[in-house]
Amino acid sequence: MANASGFFAPSVPSLRRRIKPSIRITASGFFSSGNISKRVFCSSSIEGAEKLSNSQCQVPRLISKGCKLLGSGSAVPTLQVSNDDLAKIVDTNDEWISVQTGIRNRRVLTGKDSLVSLAVEAAKKALQMAEVEPDDVDLILMCTSTPENLFGSAPQIQKALGCKTNPLAYDITAACSGFVLGLVSAACHIRGGAFQNVLVIGADSLSRFVDWTDRGTCILFGDAAGAVLVQACDSEDDGFFSFDLHSDGDGQRHLNANIKANEVDALGSTVSGFPPRRPAYSCIQMNGKEVFRFAVRYVPKSIESALEKAGLTGSSIDWLLLHQANQRILDAVATRLEVPRERIISNLANYGNTSAASIPLALDEAVRSGKVKQGHTIATAGFGAGLTWGSAIIRWG
Repeated sequence: MANASGFFAPSVPSLRRRIKPSIRITASGFFSSGNISKRVFCSSSIEGAEKLSNSQCQVPRLISKGCKLLGSGSAVPTLQVSNDDLAKIVDTNDEWISVQTGIRNRRVLTGKDSLVSLAVEAAKKALQMAEVEPDDVDLILMCTSTPENLFGSAPQIQKALGCKTNPLAYDITAACSGFVLGLVSAACHIRGGAFQNVLVIGADSLSRFVDWTDRGTCILFGDAAGAVLVQACDSEDDGFFSFDLHSDGDGQRHLNANIKANEVDALGSTVSGFPPRRPAYSCIQMNGKEVFRFAVRYVPKSIESALEKAGLTGSSIDWLLLHQANQRILDAVATRLEVPRERIISNLANYGNTSAASIPLALDEAVRSGKVKQGHTIATAGFGAGLTWGSAIIRWG
C-alpha cells in the first residue's frame, strides 16, 4: 500500500512469514535477495500468493512495472523584469536583492501570454524529446496553484495538445511542492498498471498574486512552466527510487494567499450574510524568516530519509535539484547534506521563485545544456505553502 514515506507500508507480518529468509523487505520499498534489489509495490501476483486466504491477501506485491523520466521541456513569458526595474517602483536595489536571494531577473506574464499556453509549450517540448505522440499520453497532471479556471487548467492543456484519445487530465494544488507530488502521483499511477505515458507539468503565475508595493515579496516571484514525460518500463529499469512527503497545516500562517470576501454587497438582502459576497484572493503573505528556518530544517531531513529508503548516500547522487526559492536555502541544504556546490542545479538568478515550475524548469535547462546526462541520479525536493515539503530520488533517462 502506498504511503507518504515510500512505495508500500513496510509492516506486513503475514507476508514476512511466507518469504524465504534470504529475502528482506526494507522500509524503502525494496526487497532484496543476495545482491539483487528490486522495488516492491502492488501488482498482480507474488510467488505463493495463491496459497493465502482472502483475509491474508491485503499485502504489498512485487511490481510489474517501473517508471523512468524520458523527456523534459519548459517555457517562460517574454517579459523580463530585472532588479533594476523593481528598484524603480519599490525601495530596493540590485545588490540587496542578489545578495539576499540570489535573484537578478524574473519573467512575468502579460496580457499577451497565458499560463495554459506556457504549459502547452513546455509539454510539447517534453513529448518531442521523449519521442511520444500526444495520442499516446494516458494521463496529464497539471501541478499549479494558479489555474486560469476555478475548476482547473489540465483539461485545457489536453485539448490544446490535441490528444484524440481524451486522456484523463487533472490539477494538483500544492504550490512549490506541487511538482514533486506530481512525480510521485505519476509513479503510483504507472505502478498501478493502467498508465504507460504520464505528462507531469509544473506551472505557476504567482506574479498575479504579488503585492508589487511590498518589497519583501515582490522581488522573489516569477512565472514559468516546465514538464517531464514519465513512462512505464520494466522493473529492472526503474528510475524512481524513493520518496518522502509531508505537510503541516500549522505553518500556513507563515505563507498563504487566503480567500477574502468582497467588501461591496452586490445585492440587498434581509438575510444576514446572504447572498455570499463574491470572493477574491489576497496577495501573497509571507514571513520570510520563518519560511527560511522551515526549509533549512526540514528539507535536508526529507532528502536524507528518501536517500535512506533508496539505499543511497549523499555522496552517491550526481545532482541536488531543489525548488528554486532562495540561493541561501539551496546552499544551506547542500551544506547539511555535504553536497559540493558544483553539484547543485540552480537557475534562480534568471527566473526567481516560479513555484511548481521551478524544478522542471531547472531540470530542463540542465538536460538541454548537457549538464544532466542519461543515468545520472538526482535528489530533488519541493517545499513551500501549506506548509508542504517532499523529496524524491530519481534517475534521468
